[in-house]
Amino acid sequence: MHVHLVDGTYEIFRYHFALPSHVTGAGQEVAATRGVLGSMLTLLEDGATHVGIATDHVIESFRNDLWPGYKSSAGMPPELLGQFQLLEDVLEAAGFTVFAMVEYEADDAMGASAAVADADPRVEKVWICTPDKDLGQCVVGDRVVQLDRRKGVEIDAAGVEERFGVPPASIPDYLALVGDSADGFPGLAGWGAKSAATVLARYGHLEDIPALSADWDVSVRGAGKLAATLQEQFDLAVLFRRIATVERDAPTVTDVEALRWTGPTPELRALAGALDAPNLAARAERLAEARS
Repeated sequence: MHVHLVDGTYEIFRYHFALPSHVTGAGQEVAATRGVLGSMLTLLEDGATHVGIATDHVIESFRNDLWPGYKSSAGMPPELLGQFQLLEDVLEAAGFTVFAMVEYEADDAMGASAAVADADPRVEKVWICTPDKDLGQCVVGDRVVQLDRRKGVEIDAAGVEERFGVPPASIPDYLALVGDSADGFPGLAGWGAKSAATVLARYGHLEDIPALSADWDVSVRGAGKLAATLQEQFDLAVLFRRIATVERDAPTVTDVEALRWTGPTPELRALAGALDAPNLAARAERLAEARS
């Protein structure tokens, strides 16, 4: 059994900016929703059997209470934001298990589901379908991997380390130091990708980095200033690590069988018709018939 966990929020953003606009007769923009549904049906046509799709039902989460600059829905195109609920309704009607997150984020849902799947001996492999660097921390060997479906690139634990210079377990610490502009937190001044990777590859976590650069046994340019900054802003670094840490106890599933795709519901035909895409409902019905 292979489990596919899909970042629905990433997918709707991707298709919104990749596809030409499609406004229905009712006046709603639906191009991204159509694109994501078509992509998920392609995933099934390619052989996926157990699929969970995580979405940010609202963009804001508990992390906005931790850091005022954290990403929010402010400034989002209203025609994109207006498709979030529609996408969830359409995917559920198509028979997919959807994790619509409110307090938590889609990343948390994927991480939590990946942990459940990884612990199940029936599961051969877990595919976390997103290029988001945050999810690198959830990769386990070559059993739980990231998949960039757009590029067709699989990233296992060795791939995470090759990309960032640190193993999966150190990704939250790495992001705490270098920051994440997409998520809206800056990291610590002076710390860059190279210095963070060099230090964390040796020490692993923030707490294990010696307070004095004279005690470091790795060579880093400007080590004295970097060490001082870390000590002065250690609490801030810990906060940023908390923000960057995927919450693997987020509410998702307790049994991977809940992710098995068994076919669309009767509601899909009407919803696909409202999207001006009855062919998508027909595709789902053909898939279900072929698997019955």
